Amino acid sequence: MAKVILHKHRKKRLEAGHPWIFQSEVMEIQGEYQPGEIVEVVNHQGHFLAKGYINPASQMIVRILSYDPKEEIDESFFVRRIREAAEFRTRFVENPRACRVIYGEADFLPGLIVDRYGDILVAQILSLGMEERRDLIRDALVKVFQPAGIYLRNDVPVRELEGLEQTKEVLYGECPREVTIEENGLKYIVDIVEGQKTGFFYDQRENRAAIAPLMKGWGEKHGITLKQVEVDGETVVKPVDRRGRIVKNPFWDGAEVLECFTHTGSFTLNACKHGAKKVTALDISEHAIETAKKNITLNGFLHRVEFVVANAFDYLRECVEAGRSWDVVILDPPAFAKSRGAVKGACRGYKDINLNGMKLVRPGGYLVTASCSYHMSPELFLETIQDAAMDAKKILRLIEWRGAGKDHPQISGAEEAHYLKFAIFEVRDRR
Repeated sequence: MAKVILHKHRKKRLEAGHPWIFQSEVMEIQGEYQPGEIVEVVNHQGHFLAKGYINPASQMIVRILSYDPKEEIDESFFVRRIREAAEFRTRFVENPRACRVIYGEADFLPGLIVDRYGDILVAQILSLGMEERRDLIRDALVKVFQPAGIYLRNDVPVRELEGLEQTKEVLYGECPREVTIEENGLKYIVDIVEGQKTGFFYDQRENRAAIAPLMKGWGEKHGITLKQVEVDGETVVKPVDRRGRIVKNPFWDGAEVLECFTHTGSFTLNACKHGAKKVTALDISEHAIETAKKNITLNGFLHRVEFVVANAFDYLRECVEAGRSWDVVILDPPAFAKSRGAVKGACRGYKDINLNGMKLVRPGGYLVTASCSYHMSPELFLETIQDAAMDAKKILRLIEWRGAGKDHPQISGAEEAHYLKFAIFEVRDRR
């Protein structure tokens, strides 16, 4: 087995738990090897540190699989790791049949992502080392989960950095294009072939549920109060508007909500479940809106949702100019910063949508905002939102600060995994 010898004066990232070895950390490589093969990683004195697969064409030349020099990287290895990952989800996730069951490095299987949609698994093999072990991974997944089918969503550009092609294909069994799952007591139709990533974003599960307290308690601000009134000769308590008329809408106390970048309608569904009166669901993609509409219809909320196909930046700006407002504005955009060089432009994008988003929040209402750009640090994200608040003449009160869900654990020492930032702010005017 070839040995990768690390520099003496490198930063000890590997010892801190980081699962990647970068080209700049390597002093020399002893022995012959083929790209994708298992190599040992040793320090400058030759002491064993770990073993992993090598790809000299990648900046991440080695990705670590094991810290045990005697552990064989065979089918039983993958069965053990995948079973451990499954047991972790069974312990921590409410519905382990609908979650991310393998999260790459965080499950000690770097370069492998697997999402579970009931009896169907959707996988992404992101690295050469894992591609070389595709059959072992398939067989191990079948042993642990007994799925009806496994679909590969290898249509991701990062594979090209590993010298791999982008593909989509059935890896095992039979895979329907659409599957139905349940999350937070809500049903979703997931398009595993054409949907973004693997078809659904599981990382916001707990964050979607966190908006529940925002959805009720708005009746009085909307001019509706509970009063004693005469109905058919009896005195009863009913919601009454400013004109004294009885309000028949059962969601009279619910929030009026705007959700931008709705994708599958996930935040909209959670808003409706918890009592929102009216939700405007916006996305630039007609396909996304059609998917959201299916999900909202499936859950019986269609009469409370308005759908808009538009560019969120333009829509927010136009609504500010038109003087519109909502009780709760939700912003869950795609990653604006996909590289370090894009961070400056991403800051402008995040500031723009958050500035106009908070302008649309009625005083005392809430801004729900997120960033999934891992190149944008939590500190920079909060700083960008604060800059927006200053320009918008708003005072923000942070109510909730969260990351990805429990099926997306984080390895200490690997900051790259801390990609998702999620916040709920109360918004007040600064006069």
